[in-house]
Amino acid sequence: MEQENKQNDFSKGSMAKSILSLAIPMTLAQLVNILYNVVDRVYIGLLPEDATLSLTGLGLCLPIISLVGAFANLFGMGGSPLSSIERGRGNNEKAEKIMGNSFGMLLGTGLLLTVILFLAHRPMLYLLGASDQTFPFAQKYLLIYMLGNVFVMTGLGMNMFINAQGFGTIGMMTVLFGAITNIILDPIFIFGMKMGVQGAALATILSQLVSTVWILKFLTGEKAILKLRKKYVFSIEPRIAKEIVTLGFSGFVMLATNSLVQMCCNSTLEAYGGDLYVGVMTVVSSVREIAQQAVHGITHSAQPVLGFNYGAEEYGRVKRGIFFTTVVTSIYAGAVWLIVWFFPDFFIRLFNREPELIAAAIPAIRTYFFGYIFMALQMSGQSVAVGLGRSKQAIFFSLFRKVMIVVPLTLLLPGTFGMGTDGVFAAEPISNLLGGAACYGTMLVTIWPEMTRKEKEQKQAE
Repeated sequence: MEQENKQNDFSKGSMAKSILSLAIPMTLAQLVNILYNVVDRVYIGLLPEDATLSLTGLGLCLPIISLVGAFANLFGMGGSPLSSIERGRGNNEKAEKIMGNSFGMLLGTGLLLTVILFLAHRPMLYLLGASDQTFPFAQKYLLIYMLGNVFVMTGLGMNMFINAQGFGTIGMMTVLFGAITNIILDPIFIFGMKMGVQGAALATILSQLVSTVWILKFLTGEKAILKLRKKYVFSIEPRIAKEIVTLGFSGFVMLATNSLVQMCCNSTLEAYGGDLYVGVMTVVSSVREIAQQAVHGITHSAQPVLGFNYGAEEYGRVKRGIFFTTVVTSIYAGAVWLIVWFFPDFFIRLFNREPELIAAAIPAIRTYFFGYIFMALQMSGQSVAVGLGRSKQAIFFSLFRKVMIVVPLTLLLPGTFGMGTDGVFAAEPISNLLGGAACYGTMLVTIWPEMTRKEKEQKQAE
């Protein structure tokens, strides 16, 4: 145990190495994790009948799936940085209590969401832009997906605690097992058993079950530094729960506002372009999900490393971690922007090969990814705030970009400014520019000077 604690001491060695030791396996894991939904869309796009309607129906479910992920973030992204900070302070007992309380809240919320979504799915899907033609496909997918809602939430939420302890490879294996299961089951259920979208949903929830079993086995085993203990799962402390929810609220807002944006986009596109453009947005969103995983992997991996060093009062290392995260994510995002701009049809054909959809999607995806580099600044600035426990700052900028910029632009640009469907896709790059500059700029004038001041005070005291 002493050796494992030493190996996972983020206050030693290179900050870049510490972040990358988590980021590489985590990014690979998240890329594989995306296969849960993306592979579904690839297979559904190849159905011999009703491919576009089926793909559009699945796309209508994405805001609800994002909402489920938002609650996983609420407790996973809320608890894991707090757990890292306490581990950095040497307080493993409190770190375990935080993890146990997070798991208990994931279970309870998962069950509650399942009941609510089963009862309210019909009006929700129509609110999200469903038509009489696409609703049956969306309903078939969603009702089965909701059966595995608890597995989805616990799998996403608790894997963050594995990564936060420094076991990036184990975290990667979590989603690798699930993704392999999904890839195997998808064609069997979708084509072999001719279940269509229902088969895609069934494969997804069975895959998440496999991931959840792996996570629980590890966190209750001998190799974990912090162990999941039953006494903390079923005895949630209000004070700890409040700390978890407060910090995790930014991660919740990030995905919950994604759900809101998706809802606005789908309903607006249905009004101005019909089912075809809802299908286009499903394809564009799928490409974005793949593209964002490297940035997610680096910024999420930086959070426990920054939190550990902040708890250990290694302020100079915190600054080096911020700088490294910013540079790497910005270079990557710039490369993505160029690749999508020059080769849009390659990415679109992964999900659908109908000429009408491809023709509509090429200009849409170029507009959507324009200035993508500013997205990296948004996520870098926000991850620093989350990693250091600055929940209010992280929450504000989550709300600022999506609720205060994207949603109004999505509703106003198509009609008021006469841009039609183009206005929906243009809202994203505008929000990346304004939101990214504001979020990262605020971090530079608040958190960075504080780290500099504390670093100087330490040197003077030596």
